[in-house]
Amino acid sequence: MEEWFAALAMFEKVYWTVALIASVMLIILLILTLIGGDADDFDGGDVDADIDGDTGIGFQFLSFKNLMGFLTIFGWSGIACLDAGMSKTLTVLISIVCGLLMMLAMATLFYYLGKMQSSGTLKLKNALNQVGEVYLTIGANRSKIGKVSVTVQGTLRELEALTDEENDLVLGNVVRVKNVTDNGILIVELLNK
Repeated sequence: MEEWFAALAMFEKVYWTVALIASVMLIILLILTLIGGDADDFDGGDVDADIDGDTGIGFQFLSFKNLMGFLTIFGWSGIACLDAGMSKTLTVLISIVCGLLMMLAMATLFYYLGKMQSSGTLKLKNALNQVGEVYLTIGANRSKIGKVSVTVQGTLRELEALTDEENDLVLGNVVRVKNVTDNGILIVELLNK
């Protein structure tokens, strides 16, 4: 192995070194990602908070994983070009383009994989305009908090509610959510008055 490596030109040695080291690093990163040892996704605990301004990290072209992907494809495509007898200039150009395409593919993949995850946090704003049914009597003119059964985010939930109606809303009344207070209480109105 040493004789083979020593016989290579310096240009080829660089490509082989980059390809082998980056490949090992990329394999380690992928294994850690698959078994859950990925530090990029560390959340510091179980926090069940909803922050309206939090839109996530978004599309990340430059990351350690993407850099390792770039170097891996850069190295292997460069080796392939050299084995095909291409010039050094063309080899560098092709390997850079292939590496950048790999970075773009990985960034796109991780971006869309990140979009697929769900926090499971109940966002009461998603209850707006949903139709539900009174579960516990709701006092007229916001005099008494009651409960409604309403589907929010695909799950039937029993949530606290108030109304601005002149009469109490009783068990079985069909209501529509028209607003949500800052402290998470639904404001409902009678449907089909």
